[in-house]
Amino acid sequence: MSGEDRQSQLAREHKERQARRAEQAQQPSAAKARRNTFIGAGVAVVVVAGGLFAATNLLGGGDDNKRNASVNKNVEADPSQVPALQPTPTPSAELAKLTCSYRKDTSGSPAKYVGMPPAKPNLNLKTMTITTNLGDVVINLVTDRAPCSVNSFAFLAKKNFFDNTRCHRLATPENSGLGLLQCGDPQAKADGKNPTDGQGSSGYVFNDENLGGLPYTKGTVALAQAAEASNQNGSQFWISLSDETAQLQPDYTPIGTVSKGMDILEKVYQGGWIENPNDITGDGGSNAPKIPVIIKDVRLA
Repeated sequence: MSGEDRQSQLAREHKERQARRAEQAQQPSAAKARRNTFIGAGVAVVVVAGGLFAATNLLGGGDDNKRNASVNKNVEADPSQVPALQPTPTPSAELAKLTCSYRKDTSGSPAKYVGMPPAKPNLNLKTMTITTNLGDVVINLVTDRAPCSVNSFAFLAKKNFFDNTRCHRLATPENSGLGLLQCGDPQAKADGKNPTDGQGSSGYVFNDENLGGLPYTKGTVALAQAAEASNQNGSQFWISLSDETAQLQPDYTPIGTVSKGMDILEKVYQGGWIENPNDITGDGGSNAPKIPVIIKDVRLA
């Protein structure tokens, strides 16, 4: 599919979503709240609002994770009603034998392809430091629970994939029903004007991990993928800035928590957002922060 054809398709889908939202505007407020809790990444393929793919768990115990995800999709968007899920820890012996699988992203989303990560993850990585124009944000990683996700970040960091990229989305309870800063789109301009912010990717995807392993409370870092998709993780990630984000179902791979730099993120959060009237998804996925966040470097240690 050519770039022009893809833009036409996205425009058509945008109009269809606008029509659906106009119809759904008469629905109860709880339904509206659930619609606003999507964290999209990449191009949404219209197969059950973003595409559903067969789940395979790289750590084993995939059936348990699928059952957990299925159960929680039926729970109202109320944190008090969402069960506290904890995936079964993977024994060290199994982790030592683990290999990761990555595959080409065939969604048609614009990509900055720098190759595929190695199959063997480094299980000794403990922290990820994101150096921004505003200062450092340090994340304590749960590598033993999300080894292939961390492995992907380590690979992209070594390739300087994130250097000079902009965090393109600031979600707040006012504009989305949750609070988070989303980054990792190499094509994003984060100017409140670019219609395709949030569509860019690494050119490859990989499976979900650690679903239900960490609550999406303030400071949690997780991977982004298209609404209702599964096993379509790439380069985009988000940092929870508000406990309202805990209402999300456990559909997004958590990789760690912020241990330093929350003061920087809170300043950005309080600075407000730029509403993008040209957002091609129509879901607020490119409402940029008014205070620009530019990633200068990412390193894992």
